[in-house]
Amino acid sequence: MDAKDSLLIPIFQLILSIFTNMKKMEYRVIGVMSGTSLDGLDLVFSEINFNDEVDFSIVNSETIPYSAEWRQKLSSAINLDPGALHQLDVEYTSYLSKVISQFIKKNDIDLLDAVCSHGHTVKHRPKDGITLQIGNLPQLGKALGIPVVCDFRVQDVELGGQGAPLVPIGDRLLFNQYKYCINLGGFANISQEKDSQRIAYDICPVNTVSNYFMQKIGEEYDENGNLARSGELNEELLAELNSLKFYRKKPPKSLGIEWVNSDILPLIEKYKIEIPEILKTYTVHVAIQIAKSLDNDPSSDVLLTGGGVFNTYLIEELKLRSSCNFIIPDNQVIDFKEALIFALLGVLKLRGEINVLSSVTGAKIDHSSGRIYEP
Repeated sequence: MDAKDSLLIPIFQLILSIFTNMKKMEYRVIGVMSGTSLDGLDLVFSEINFNDEVDFSIVNSETIPYSAEWRQKLSSAINLDPGALHQLDVEYTSYLSKVISQFIKKNDIDLLDAVCSHGHTVKHRPKDGITLQIGNLPQLGKALGIPVVCDFRVQDVELGGQGAPLVPIGDRLLFNQYKYCINLGGFANISQEKDSQRIAYDICPVNTVSNYFMQKIGEEYDENGNLARSGELNEELLAELNSLKFYRKKPPKSLGIEWVNSDILPLIEKYKIEIPEILKTYTVHVAIQIAKSLDNDPSSDVLLTGGGVFNTYLIEELKLRSSCNFIIPDNQVIDFKEALIFALLGVLKLRGEINVLSSVTGAKIDHSSGRIYEP
């Protein structure tokens, strides 16, 4: 080997090292989200790139409604003993794999880097160190034949956090042009940048409560909030709802279906009033709690997403109580923002980068959460 060759070897090794350690910049991923309102499974095929700022495009999206049987199974899962709950976990993971496979086939999707799935929350009691999302078993990766990133909440609870909300990292990276990001789903949650930190928390239940009462009269939801609009306001119930202790807690704080079952539903049902009156009063309660979370500044842009955006009566009541500038995006972002952000969380995990913020959840440290299952 001559001197020229001996010089070329370290140069070649340096170049090889640079290329080996360069992070992939573009990702093709599917995000999957199941919310507490039990509307169905939201699926998003997105391309996410890190070339300059983090950017995304939604290529395909779809909501697969839950059958009556699956709604019943998921709504009653909290009451199952450990053996029955594990069996449901296995069944639900299998169901997820079939739905995701059909979505991939229907849209002719290839070259996927990962499927990033939230699973379905059955238990969420972070102060007891408990959070459980079913559908996050290793068999999901094996059934799909694609890497799966999932189970994003458990590590945060182990680190002393609330395990929620997880979406704010996506608000920071993808939707930072808005002062506030509010999602109106099973629960309302809010995210904002304050003192160079992302602050976020659950505000109150929304669709988990309204859908519960609509289903008592054989309907899935209150279309446009029309039934709520027709009801009478019960001032006494409204005052009791607004005085619940949770609303006086400081962030970080999060809610689960357990709190709805223990604190909200019994409070409402003791009044023995008609459904329209319940819905009217509860909708006004939601609007009040959301407005209290905002600065009431006309220059403050508020991005609204989630199924509650289509409740026009709720939006009207909110605008009566806040002068902020409420922005409703296109339907893809309204319906699929959370699934999109879970796709992003999965990509961040693949890159070994922070995807959960301690300023949001109260965990000891920022961290990169989730499990990766190879096929």
